[in-house]
Amino acid sequence: MKLAVSGKGGVGKTTFSALMIRALNAAGKHVLAIDADPDANLAAAVGIDGADDITPIAQMEDLIFERTEAKKGTIGGFFKLNPKVDDLPDSLSVELENIKLMRLGGVKKGGSGCICPESTLLRALVMHIVLARDEVVVMDMEAGIEHLGRATAKAVDKLMVVVEPGRRSIDTAAHIHELAGDIGLSNIALIGNKIRGPQDEAFLRHNLPDFDFLGFIPYDETLIEADLKGVSPFDLDAPAVGLVQKIIQKL
Repeated sequence: MKLAVSGKGGVGKTTFSALMIRALNAAGKHVLAIDADPDANLAAAVGIDGADDITPIAQMEDLIFERTEAKKGTIGGFFKLNPKVDDLPDSLSVELENIKLMRLGGVKKGGSGCICPESTLLRALVMHIVLARDEVVVMDMEAGIEHLGRATAKAVDKLMVVVEPGRRSIDTAAHIHELAGDIGLSNIALIGNKIRGPQDEAFLRHNLPDFDFLGFIPYDETLIEADLKGVSPFDLDAPAVGLVQKIIQKL
């Protein structure tokens, strides 16, 4: 399976991604975890030691120059549009049991559609991961779908958008749906998170009637404590663990 997870910042997207990754690992799957959200730390949520010391690929200036033949931050000029990336998942990932994790990092750009060496390398890497790797792939995306292109979108088995009861979260989900449609990614489902009761579930279903919900995860102080303590929520006694396992069974 090739799975992408998106949603507004603060909805619990990275926590959900980490629970998915650890649950798949516990089920005996080999998982390639991709942290594609510059504002999150998926490695810490998964429970990988030294998470803060992992250098994002977008900041590896020597690697970017070696593979694209242009310096990081260059806009215009000539550089390779099809850099070699097939060795990077094995050489640049950190490991925990059957999990390999890569941190992509962000591309600082003044406007949308940056054509620069670092964005070209990341996009080529994501395309290789989605099209050529045989592990289960879980990508923790930013609020958009920045790293996905048309070729990779069609190979993604499911785009899961995490939403919480709130107007901004609903608006973000609709925006992600629109962006996904632009590149031909139609297999989209929602995960309701921070659900305080039946009224919150009803609110989301009412305001997002055209979406399929894979599940609803209750509001839980345990998950917040895990984030504050820098430990994986999978290692705590939280109802979300069992719910995520049921979502995987649906997938």
